[in-house]
This record gives sequence, structure tokens and C-alpha cells, in this order.
Amino acid sequence: MSDNNLVNLIKPLVSDDGFSDTLITHVRLMKCAKSLPRMPLIYRPGLTIIVQGRKIGYLGDREIHYNSGHYLVQTLPLPFECETFASQEEPLLGVSIEIDPVLLSELVSVASEEHLKPSVSHFPMSSVPMSADMMESVARLIKALHDPYTAKIMGQSRVRDVIFEALQSPQGDALRALVTNQGRFSLIANTLKQLHLQLDQEVRVEQLAEHAHMSVSSFHHHFKSITGSSPLQYLKRLRLLKAQMLLNQGYLNVSQVSLEVGYNSIHQFSRDYKRYFGLPPTKDLLREDTLI
Repeated sequence: MSDNNLVNLIKPLVSDDGFSDTLITHVRLMKCAKSLPRMPLIYRPGLTIIVQGRKIGYLGDREIHYNSGHYLVQTLPLPFECETFASQEEPLLGVSIEIDPVLLSELVSVASEEHLKPSVSHFPMSSVPMSADMMESVARLIKALHDPYTAKIMGQSRVRDVIFEALQSPQGDALRALVTNQGRFSLIANTLKQLHLQLDQEVRVEQLAEHAHMSVSSFHHHFKSITGSSPLQYLKRLRLLKAQMLLNQGYLNVSQVSLEVGYNSIHQFSRDYKRYFGLPPTKDLLREDTLI
């Protein structure tokens, strides 16, 4: 199996730019037929598999290159910046697989350590080369999308195969840490889940540290080493990205959105929003196809 084979499998399934839902839960196809400048966004925990084109993610002082022959392993919902390289002749094509915690837990609980490859220090977002086994698993998953009956009956089994291969990658430990509840990585992951549920509430770092069973200084250190930003910086970026999503949906006005993401002052919200995205919230008309 080669990258060209994967490209040929995906091409008939996508027409418009952006993410396309599929017949398999948690699986989306992606296409972008033009280069996009560096811009802020957020991915949910999952795998982003690029079969054509390339992307560069910027997280803190790290540059994360993922292109054909690589896939992105993201274990935490981190705000970051991303640059896309593509064209009409060679559009970016890929597969996005959101990680289902229940499925991940099942795979981790039954996996035998002797069957898992030794891992290096892991990060919450890393590019991993496609192994031959991973490429075959991805090909079987995409092939299932060509037939509704296969997608319905075998879809989750094909997703399971891909997640299993990711667990055997050098970043497998980062995935396992999400469900084993061990170590600082898992504690920070739980903190991020808490923040996502409390966007409209006042958040105090002291309380977050207490819930993570750390001192404030230790919590700050481990949070920044894992996410690349301080807790309050992460929270602000998360609120602004959530606000952009709500504005693009078109159901709430700017004042309603600012309250929805925890701002008590619409003026402060507008200032922060313009500083982060380059446009005021009233004029941010980003299309969905720019958010990949």
C-alpha cells in the first residue's frame, strides 16, 4: 500500500473543502484545495492522517510537521496554530478520527505490554511516521466508506484497528495515559476536561491545582510543560476559539457569545478576540473550510 493508493481511495469520497462526515461514527474526511496561512484553531483528541499535502502545527516553541506518510497524534484538546500547504492540482486530503474514550479504554485494558513497542517521552501533539501496518489499517477503513453496508457492519472494527496501530507507535504512551489515570500527564488531561466544561464560569488556578493534587507552582510547571502555555493563557485561547465556533454557527449575537464563553465585559471580549484572530467578532466571517 502506498500514499497514492490512499489518495485514490479518498478522492471519490470528497468534493467540497472542509471536513466531511462519513457513515462511520468519529470518522471524517478532509480536503483543502488551497494553501492557508498560519491561524489559530483547536483539534479534539484524535488522529489526523494526511495522505496528500502537508501541514505545520505550531505549539509553543515546537513546530510539528505532518504530511503524506505521517499522522498527527493529539491526546489533549490544545489550542495551537496551523499552516496548510495545498493547491487545486494537489489538494490536501486526509482522514480525521476522533478518539472514543470507551474504545481506547477497551484496547488499553486488554493490551499486553510485551506486545507494545517501547516508547520515548511523549507529547500531547506529535507527528508519527506511518508504519506499513498503519497504512494498511487506514486503507481498510477508507475502503469501508465506499460501501454503506460494510461501513455499518465493519466500520467500528476498522476504527479499532487504526487506534490499535496508533497505540503501538512511539506516542502510544500518550494515548494510554488518557485512560490509565497515572502520572502528571493524566492529571493535566483531567484538568483540561474540567476547563472545557467550565468555560462560562470563573476559574481559579488555585482550585485547579488542588483538584490535580499539586501545589500551585508545581501545577503551573507541569501544565506549561505539557500544553505549552499557562493555565490562564490556555483558558483564554480556548474561550476565544469556542466563541469563533459559536459565531460561525450564527445562532447567537456577539453579546450572547461573550457571556457563553465566560466574559463579563463585551468590550474586553471584543478586544481579546480582535487581538487573537485579527478581526473583531462582528466581522469574523471565516468559512468552515478554513478551519482544518
